[in-house]
Amino acid sequence: MKSYVITIGREFGCGAREIGQLVAKQLGIAYYDKELLNEAARASGVSADFFVDKDERAPRFFNNLWSFNTGFNTGAYFVGKTPLSDDNIYRAQSEVMLHLADKGPCVIVGRTADYILRDHCKVISVFIHASMDARIKRIIERGDCNTEEQAEQMANKQNKLRAEYYNFYTDKHWGAAASYDLCIDSSVLGTESTAKFIIDFVNAVIGKEEE
Repeated sequence: MKSYVITIGREFGCGAREIGQLVAKQLGIAYYDKELLNEAARASGVSADFFVDKDERAPRFFNNLWSFNTGFNTGAYFVGKTPLSDDNIYRAQSEVMLHLADKGPCVIVGRTADYILRDHCKVISVFIHASMDARIKRIIERGDCNTEEQAEQMANKQNKLRAEYYNFYTDKHWGAAASYDLCIDSSVLGTESTAKFIIDFVNAVIGKEEE
């Protein structure tokens, strides 16, 4: 069938990176997460630091808003005269995703990939969430912070930023079941079983498309 992309939206600390890597490995396809930032930086000829700083962050200032749902396959843009303006950074990432999708099936984590690619190829959109207890445990275990209170604050802050970014650039709602093909709680099945569940779902979708 035509190339497909598995896009993964996720709550902070739910283990989506590990799950996405397992899905990609077991399906024998490419995996992209923060690698997108380096690819976009190379394509645009600017430092990757600028992309890291803006990664999944909605523009702070709305007084320069130009339009919604117009232009390059995306939601909203800002008028900017420098290559580091919000719209150009978003456009650069979008161009990279379109290019990667053309290379073959892959997994792309976050960054409104489901919306950017919606009319470009077959998109199987997944959202991974988890209980707060499970996310706190994972956040502490990987060394992001030291206490449960800090971990919860970090999770809430990052989720808020991701939601603002997704909701700003798309016509959908971050984390809402209606915005995705599949929503799954990784704290119920665990990392490996969640990956297997997603793979089974993807194979079922692909099989149906090929009938």
